[in-house]
This record gives sequence, C-alpha cells and structure tokens, in this order.
Amino acid sequence: MMSPQPTAPVVGNRYSGTYVLRLTFVAALGGLLFGYDTAVISGAIGFLRSHFTLNAAETGWAAASALVGCVIGAGFAGEFSDRFGRKRALLVSGVLFLVSAVWSAIPETTAEFVTARIIGGVGIGMASLLSPLYISEISPAGIRGKLVSYNQLAIVGGILVVYFVNYLIAGLGSEEWNIERGWRWMFGSEALPASLFILALLTIPETPRWLVKQGQEDRARSILDKTIGPGNALIELHAIRETLALEGGTVAELFRPGLRKAMLLGVALAILQQITGINVFMYYAPEIFKQLGSGVDSALLQTVVIGIFNLTFTAVAIRTVDRWGRKPLLLYGSAGMGISLLGLGAAAYFGTTAGWVLIFVLGYIACFAMSVGPVVWVVISEIFPTKVRGRAMSIATLLLWTANFLISQTFPMIDEDPWLVTHFNHGFPFFLYAAFCAIMVFVVRLSVPETKGKSLEEIERSWLQPGMTGRKSRGGR
Repeated sequence: MMSPQPTAPVVGNRYSGTYVLRLTFVAALGGLLFGYDTAVISGAIGFLRSHFTLNAAETGWAAASALVGCVIGAGFAGEFSDRFGRKRALLVSGVLFLVSAVWSAIPETTAEFVTARIIGGVGIGMASLLSPLYISEISPAGIRGKLVSYNQLAIVGGILVVYFVNYLIAGLGSEEWNIERGWRWMFGSEALPASLFILALLTIPETPRWLVKQGQEDRARSILDKTIGPGNALIELHAIRETLALEGGTVAELFRPGLRKAMLLGVALAILQQITGINVFMYYAPEIFKQLGSGVDSALLQTVVIGIFNLTFTAVAIRTVDRWGRKPLLLYGSAGMGISLLGLGAAAYFGTTAGWVLIFVLGYIACFAMSVGPVVWVVISEIFPTKVRGRAMSIATLLLWTANFLISQTFPMIDEDPWLVTHFNHGFPFFLYAAFCAIMVFVVRLSVPETKGKSLEEIERSWLQPGMTGRKSRGGR
C-alpha cells in the first residue's frame, strides 16, 4: 500500500550518521582499490620495461592496458547495476580485483601480464562508476557532496598507499632483483585489500532508490529511516516515486530535451577530467622525475610526496564541496592546474632540473585534488535520473576511461617523438594538457549548475521541469 504523502519534515527528525558513514566507507573501499590498481604501475613500469625489453609504444601499452578493461567495465557496469543492483555489481568488481592481483604477479610473457591487467581494469571501471553511485544514493542531500568526495579520498589514499608499498618493495633488493621479482610483489600486494573489500560488501544493504525502482518499498523505507531519519524517509519515498513516474527508464530518455544537456555535461566533464593530464603523473611520475634529473630512489620518494599532497588536498575538497559549492571549486581548480602545467612545460622546454620544478608538480596535484578530481565524480553521480542513473554514468565513465587510455598510451610516444623533442624539449605534453584546462574552465563557467544542498530528485526535476528548484532540500538536516 502506498504511504500517504507527507507535507513537511518531521521536527527533530534523527538519523544514524554512523550508519551512513559505515556504508560510505565500505563503498569507498572500491575507490581505494581503484587508486591502488591504477597507480601500482607507476613504481613498476621501469622495472617491467627492463624485464620484458619494451620500446616506447609497448611501454605505453603495458601501462595503459588496464584502461581497456576500465572502458569495458564502465560500459556494462551501469546496465548491470540497474538490473541486478549496486551491491551485486560492486561484489563482481571486487572479485575481478582479486583475480587480477594474483595473475599480474605471476606472468611469464607480456601477453599474460596485459590480460591480467585488463581483467583488473574491468574491476576498476566498474568500481569507478559504482562506488560514487552507491554513496550518492544512500547519502542525505546536505552532506552528499562530502560523502561522495570520500570516494575520491579513498582513491588518492589507495594511490598513496601503493606509492609507499612500491617504495618499500623496491628497497628490499637491488636493481636486478626489482627487474626480476620486485615488480611482481608490487602487483600481488593488491590481493589483501581486494579480499577485505569483498568481505565488507557482504555486510551492507542495497540502495533505497534501486529498491523502490524494484517495488521493494518496505526495504527501502527501513534503510531511509537509518540514512535520513524516519520523518524524512516518508518524504523521500514520495519524491522517489514521483520522479520515477516521470522517467521512461530507457537510455533514449537521456537525449530528451533537458536531460540531453545533463548527458552532454556529464560526458564533457568526464573526458576533461582525464585529458587535463592527471594520470600522466599517476602512472609515469617516477619516469618524469628521472627525466628531470632524479635517481630511482629519489624519484620514487618524490612520488610519495605527490601522493601525500593528493590526499591532503582531497581532504580540503571534502570540507569545502558542500560549503563553497561544486562550480567555484571546478573553476579555480582548473585554472590552477593550467597555470601549473604551463610552468612545467616551460621547465621542460628550457631543460631545467631545479628543485622548484617540484612546486609546479605539487601545485597541479593540489589543484586537481581539491577540485576536478573529486568534484567531477560528485557532479556526474548527481545529475542523472534514478531509473537510468547507472547506464548514464556508464556512458560518462566509459568515455572517461577511453580518454584516460588515450592520454596514457600516447604520453610516452609524444614525450619521445623526435620532432617534438627537437622543438619543445619534452615540454609539449604539458602545454597540450594546459590547453585542455582552459577548455575545462570555459565548460564549467557556461554549463555547470550548482547542485549543493539539493536532493537528487530536485536536481532531476530541474532538468525535466526547469523552474522547479526552489523547494528546500530534504534529508541532511
């Protein structure tokens, strides 16, 4: 039986912040594995290149092969999660992480290594979509930006952890030992967090919005009681039913007037997050530092410093995203990234290896970490309709990983191209990524709406029925 439509929030309504944080923490473990799996290659790529005697194109393929899996995982995770649930899809991603961790530690050929990395990439692609999606659907509106940003904190936390792990493993033996065995331990170390993720997922429920879509309102109501409080749960159930009634539930709906703009915006932000160059630093940082004059040990240690900055400034984003809003963070962060990249390009062009070059690297990382990194995931987890949110995020995330693959695959080739080196002395990639930062500023300024403090249903109605955004948000009070 349908619950009666409440007209106002219940005064003194209570919900369990501890429960919401626990669900967020478990889902964010997928983000930690996302970061761990993508960044483990940074410490291993030099040893791997020597072990298998790879040229520039083959090195790019070894580093970027996981991203092919990411594209595949992102491509079907949304449809899978819309049909079978967010929790089941996350479990599948956890199993794939575990399989990849073990297999990528024992390959005898490059082909075996690449296959193992592609399997892990499918897990990354799924988790990159599903972790923020799950968190956004269980979060009170007033703190949703903060909680979804915890997923980005987990991503950069995973990156920092694996930077330390790589550094410690590399220090266990000689250069020869690392070329023969050290890199295998780097990849195999992921088996532990992958196992913990699978076990933790068994303790959490499905999201209430997916349950309502499946007609399981009693289960949805019991979860909403805990996540936004009993009184707000009644209001939220009605709002979810109301917005579901406006949707057709097909991907074609994303190209209707109104929602078409949301779809294009999500795709643009996803692509721009990657082509502004972040994963060049995540995957190739030690090699970049070596190119600027650092030794192997120093290069790996400087990469740890990058991880610390990444984590620190992501924490800044978590504190500010629901206070300052999504749009200002994206604008100022993109501009700061562009300025830092211009400085790096100039340093590479003039061939300087001065210590101050690290300031531009850290400035870029700081600006990304407090803006484009977490906030893009927040926005694309908010702006799509409930019935097709998974599939819509699949499209955006698939294109995000495609862009990531293209950047990661082409960086060694661009960086080592004889004509470009002659004319730009390794500075061209940084100038190119700076130009994409300028485009990011333009897109954000013209097209990104402010979504802080609004429920997912209010955001959806703002696309479907412009003008219906004045009502106060529910939940999170």
